[in-house]
Amino acid sequence: RIMLIDGNTLSGILTIGGTILGTSRHKPNKMPVGGKILDMTDVIVENYRKHSLDALVCLGGGGTQKNAYHLFKNGLNIITLPKTIDNDVSMTDITLGFDTALGIAVDAIDRLHSTAHSHHRIIVVEIMGHRAGWLALGAGISGGADVILIPEIPYDLNSIADSILERKRSGKSFSIVAVAEGAISKEGSGKLEAAKQELEKTRSKNEKADIKAKLSEIDDQYTGNTTLIAKELEALTGLESRLTILGHLQRGGTPSAADRLLATRLGTACTEYINEGTFGVMIAAKGESTEAVPLDKVVGIRKTVPPDHPWIQSARSIGICMGD
Repeated sequence: RIMLIDGNTLSGILTIGGTILGTSRHKPNKMPVGGKILDMTDVIVENYRKHSLDALVCLGGGGTQKNAYHLFKNGLNIITLPKTIDNDVSMTDITLGFDTALGIAVDAIDRLHSTAHSHHRIIVVEIMGHRAGWLALGAGISGGADVILIPEIPYDLNSIADSILERKRSGKSFSIVAVAEGAISKEGSGKLEAAKQELEKTRSKNEKADIKAKLSEIDDQYTGNTTLIAKELEALTGLESRLTILGHLQRGGTPSAADRLLATRLGTACTEYINEGTFGVMIAAKGESTEAVPLDKVVGIRKTVPPDHPWIQSARSIGICMGD
């Protein structure tokens, strides 16, 4: 399927979220076709040649960067831009979409403060971020959350409950708990680490497969448990608890001014690199500048929140409980 893009096609898209082209999570080398999983790389290369394309620009997160690199290694002129609300693409300061999603999450927390305060409740709000906590951390700080749970810092429910009860003793009868969807308890984190160490020591393919299945089971059991967190906190504190899952609200809407500016910066830089014949790179945001980073330095690396990151230091300094 081909869409010819000209000035008329692009007119008015500045205020539109998402993608006018549509998107897919399928991998070039693992495409579902007729009930089978096929490697369609050769077909993609053939179509690229057939339409006499000069370059293929790929926008997306870690998976997109990996698939784009695969196509580059198969002879296509590839250049990428980092785009994900998770902000977890390596080698770039920020990704397209993060600021817009951050604003949506902060607005939600602002609104939840009203009902939390009025009804003296614990409000647990789940924010996207399965492996990286940038969105929950940024939204939690900006929205005035009292507890922030992110995947990078395993949590202890008793510590969280103590923090909430301390707030109650000081006259604050409500609490907002911002939880990244991938937040994990200390118990779950310990089991994951033990399984990962076991995997590193194992040489047998069959045993590796079994351990990987075990890792997946542990991950399913101990992450994404926001409902359980809300119930447990109610039991531990005696305070009524409610859960709000923002879900795909964070993925839509009108792009923020910061995202529009970033997209324009990266997009114009991208055209310059194409004209120069520079390919196999991702256009990264570096301060107020842009940089072409080789894709082999980007793929396979997730940018997570360092435990000593300034945002975490600031959160702790103003009394936000990080769950540990």
